[in-house]
Amino acid sequence: MDLLNATKMQAGYTMGMQPDGRESLVVAVKGTFTIPGGAEEPQLAEEQVPLIEADTFTGEPGFSAPVYESDYPLRKPRCDVLLHGSAYAPGGKPAARVTVSLQIGPVSKSFDVVGHRFWKKGLISVSASRPRPFTVMPISYDNAFGGFDKSHKNPSKHRAYLVNPVGVGFHVNLKMESIEGKPLPNTEEKGNPVTKPNGNYRPMSFGPVGRGWLPRYKLAGTYDQNWLDNIFPFLPPDFDEAYYQSAPADQQMPYPRGGEEVVLTNLTPEGTTRFNLPKIEVPVEFSMKNYDRKTTSAVIDTIVIEPDKRRFMMTWRSSLQLKKNMFEVLQVVVGKMPRAWYRARMTCKTYYPSLRELVRAKASVAEEGE
Repeated sequence: MDLLNATKMQAGYTMGMQPDGRESLVVAVKGTFTIPGGAEEPQLAEEQVPLIEADTFTGEPGFSAPVYESDYPLRKPRCDVLLHGSAYAPGGKPAARVTVSLQIGPVSKSFDVVGHRFWKKGLISVSASRPRPFTVMPISYDNAFGGFDKSHKNPSKHRAYLVNPVGVGFHVNLKMESIEGKPLPNTEEKGNPVTKPNGNYRPMSFGPVGRGWLPRYKLAGTYDQNWLDNIFPFLPPDFDEAYYQSAPADQQMPYPRGGEEVVLTNLTPEGTTRFNLPKIEVPVEFSMKNYDRKTTSAVIDTIVIEPDKRRFMMTWRSSLQLKKNMFEVLQVVVGKMPRAWYRARMTCKTYYPSLRELVRAKASVAEEGE
């Protein structure tokens, strides 16, 4: 099968399977754009970030925060809005606490970023030390509330904070010697400061949620003995496609159409950064073996904003349910090819994008004939 990419973005395809075993051909298109300054419009970046084929992490997989998830899920019911970046103190003046916010369409999320702190010994229990002022603080689930407490001598009493097992600040072993001096999270929900090591707090970050974390893993379905005996290797019938969403629920939105305003507060040195998503139509045409053609309009289901790198990525997705296998499809065209290309295809002629390419092709044939 041929994939022809008429865009200046990255494009690829894979196979996807539904819970009932039916297969689909999935096409993903990923564009990298610059975050403009002032009233400028975003432009395609010179360096296009490739499609991600396997999940990446800040450190050891499973024991650190996810960074990028694979760009090849079958389908996302909604659009994920993700951000990797840092909090910047207003005006570059050191601050102990800074409120950051991300707004795009119906998504509006804000929380506090706090300077480095540690649990200190009190008269009755531990308490948080005063935060150290900062000018720039990375934001990640690695330094959000959570963690895995393995301090108890009895392994059966080890506990993970399943909403964010890679974070910091969480302890169930409340002995002073096991907590004192340990770090607190650098992010907090507004109006709900972290005061107890064994408290129940929302981990605050803009990045993807781990596949095995709560509440996401429950959407993956039931993998019990019945699944092993009667369903394997297919997905369980209670698999929910919302599992493919990597963003937390408050960072999901209906598929954007382009033009939506993005507002970043204290996530860049400027304090407030505004820009609009580009309006780009990405048609995907499937040419079948039986000479049928099916044209779809890919939807934007993933937005990743990286203010520190002055760029953002948008991923479009389209899928075609197959009757048997991918060999039913002869060719996939992503984007809009020139009219001359379609005329050449209709007349079974070779298409050359320019006169120079035609001359080169003729010269190459002549050289081979000598």
